[in-house]
Amino acid sequence: MNFADARKWMVDGQVLPNKVTDPRVINAMLDLPRHLFVPANSVARAHADEDVPLGQGRVLLQPMMIARLVQMTQLRMGETALVLGAGSGYGAALLARMGAIVTAVEQDPALAALARGALASAGVVSPGSVQFIEAMPVGGAPSGPFDVVMIEGQVPAIPEAVADRLAEGGRLVAVRRRPGRSGAAVLGTRSGGTFSVAEMFDCGTAPLPGFSAEPGFVF
Repeated sequence: MNFADARKWMVDGQVLPNKVTDPRVINAMLDLPRHLFVPANSVARAHADEDVPLGQGRVLLQPMMIARLVQMTQLRMGETALVLGAGSGYGAALLARMGAIVTAVEQDPALAALARGALASAGVVSPGSVQFIEAMPVGGAPSGPFDVVMIEGQVPAIPEAVADRLAEGGRLVAVRRRPGRSGAAVLGTRSGGTFSVAEMFDCGTAPLPGFSAEPGFVF
């Protein structure tokens, strides 16, 4: 398989037709070898228009979904980003390729190992631009503050403890479950010390472990 051609097919056929217009996102997805961020037995599916199973119920988000979430961050060069439930590291690598200084948190040691190997092999992410931490996504993440937070999976709500990690003017993106309906991509922002969340588009993906709907969570 010619992986460069596969990435171009992925971008042309899935990403561009789905309202992704930021050239930095597009170029990062063309540059980053997505096939390195999936298990060896799933390489043939790496560029398909679907979530790619990573094992234990975890997935790599389908190309158009991760592209739209990253675009929603409105990332600026040199900003700090926190990725929770980082999985195999693809979302963290995209942000780093676009110029962020990334802290990626993943609780599954096997996925963290896959991510570290993929980042080292990719050859397009600056050394040291991604720090990987093996920890629970809510309680184990550094306190920040961060300019961007991306939750790489579907969650029932945004915990206050996560929203509190946003700097003033910061942006948070996630997929939030809606009982009895499809999920929604949400954009959270912190302005004037207040955190607010807006739904952006309908979507759904696998639930992310380590999140639960508890009192004090932000809906």
